[in-house]
Amino acid sequence: MSRRAVEVSVVLPAYNEEATIRSTVETTLESLAAFLPADVFEVIIAEDGCDDRTPEIADELAAADERVRHFHSDERLGRGGALERAFEAADGETLVYFDTDLATDMRHLEELVESVRSGEYDVATGSRWIDGREADRPVKRGVPSHGYNTLVRLFLRSDLRDHQCGFKAFDREVLSDLKGDVEDDHWFWDTEVLIRAQRADYRVREFPVDWTPKGDTKVDLVRDVFGMGSQVLRTWWQVGVSPKIDRRVSLTAGTLLTVVAVALMTQYLDPAAVLDHMAGADRGPVAVSALVYLLSWPLRGARYRDILSELGYQERVGFLTGAVFISQTGNLVFPARAGDAVRAYVVKARRSIPYPTGFASLAVERVFDLLTITALAGTVLLGLVATGEAGALQSAVLGTDRDSGQVAVAVAAAVGAAAIAAVVAIVASARSDRNLVREGVTRLSSDSYAEYVAGVVEQFAGDVQAVASDGRAFARVGASSLLIWGLDVLTAILVLAAFDGVALSLPTLLAVGFFAVSVGNLAKVLPLSPGGIGLYEGAFSVLVVGLTPIGWGVALGAAIVDHAVKNAVTVAGGLASMLLLNVSLTTAVEESADARDREPERSVTDD
Repeated sequence: MSRRAVEVSVVLPAYNEEATIRSTVETTLESLAAFLPADVFEVIIAEDGCDDRTPEIADELAAADERVRHFHSDERLGRGGALERAFEAADGETLVYFDTDLATDMRHLEELVESVRSGEYDVATGSRWIDGREADRPVKRGVPSHGYNTLVRLFLRSDLRDHQCGFKAFDREVLSDLKGDVEDDHWFWDTEVLIRAQRADYRVREFPVDWTPKGDTKVDLVRDVFGMGSQVLRTWWQVGVSPKIDRRVSLTAGTLLTVVAVALMTQYLDPAAVLDHMAGADRGPVAVSALVYLLSWPLRGARYRDILSELGYQERVGFLTGAVFISQTGNLVFPARAGDAVRAYVVKARRSIPYPTGFASLAVERVFDLLTITALAGTVLLGLVATGEAGALQSAVLGTDRDSGQVAVAVAAAVGAAAIAAVVAIVASARSDRNLVREGVTRLSSDSYAEYVAGVVEQFAGDVQAVASDGRAFARVGASSLLIWGLDVLTAILVLAAFDGVALSLPTLLAVGFFAVSVGNLAKVLPLSPGGIGLYEGAFSVLVVGLTPIGWGVALGAAIVDHAVKNAVTVAGGLASMLLLNVSLTTAVEESADARDREPERSVTDD
């Protein structure tokens, strides 16, 4: 049969259909022949990794009738994957599929096909939820289906009532245009096609069909519905949110958040008093704090060298320190921590280190940062308890007039505990013979998005394990992380001590410094403003006021100066590094964002 002769290709997605596939194909051929010439249609059995006799029966049907074709897959591709594979090989210009159980009354087939074949519509779909149909919907199917379609209509702004009805037709060129953006390959596939077709302003027709369920559904009402829910959120972000977030919107939003934060502060403190406190600070300790903070940067470069070395790449500390300077400067200039990915661009552009390795090394570094912050704060608490100096601190935290400090400490403890638990679970999975990550994810969902999440976590676990498996490397990276954050805390303590009216014992000053810096940096993780400006100061001030007798004016003034010193050192180092390495920050942000979107494959040297 020549490709030109076929106008309509009907695909039957089949998974373990040995009991029905023969009668389904016969009924399909008869229904098509009732309104189409015999030589203009074909029926394709898209057999998806069956483990029953469906493949053998499909081969027999294809051998007996030239209008029938059989596509076999040794592994399950998923409903959407099997359909896409068959549609690519189909000869028709009108592409049709429906469920092999023939739950939809076949008297609607002509209306479905002709809606697209006539050129009146680009996409056609049957519906069990609009007037004019008879659909026997059992409660266990009807309630989840109605809820799911409501979510799709609400979040994805769809005009359709029934997205999952297995009775659809597409114009070949239109489907070819849409499928490049469709990411799911299982149950959410046809929903995503319909959503993207509407967003692209293609003509979509939904018409009522009579529908009777045949047997038990193959959709797991817990696992697959949960998975499709995650796909709804993913598609909502891609088609509804992400296109609207450009650099101007991000910068404007971040700036507004900072302005609002400052405006709210004026309601409970006097800005003039804060400026007076800042002006009265001793400049000597402030200058020393800048030098102390500067000492942490070569340590950052050395730590990054050790991480990259375990991932298979050897580089000099000087170059890597410059790369870290540039990426952290990017975080100050651009919102949403866009500077994090800049480092991957710099090492790729200047040292040909693959993007996946650059992203992986950054992820491992972040794990050590989070664990170190938590460990330092916990160690200080234990030290205070052991030396009997914890009484005043306990009174400050638990006192009724220190609710804000109590909440801040609780947040820090919860985040720290969650970080430790997550890393322990990831490393345990990496060491285990069983694939604990994939087992846990697939219990919740078996769709392509779940597979993607499992793959990302597995890769991350492997990267952490690459460093953790070498005891010496783990010790070096851990020790350098302790020194880096110790200098960060010392910087804040020197700044705080420079302000008049700060008279705290050394243990209390240390405790406040560790807690304030830890919670302040955790607040900066939220990508709400460039460099966390406003967020760091707010968290730092809340904790200082909550844990000590220091007032808001002094606490906020110290937080502003501390953050300003660190940002000034970062920007100065970043500008110098950009000149030395000939790197454009805007180009680096754009290129690194594109690299993340492309999600390049890991090279052999990355494993």
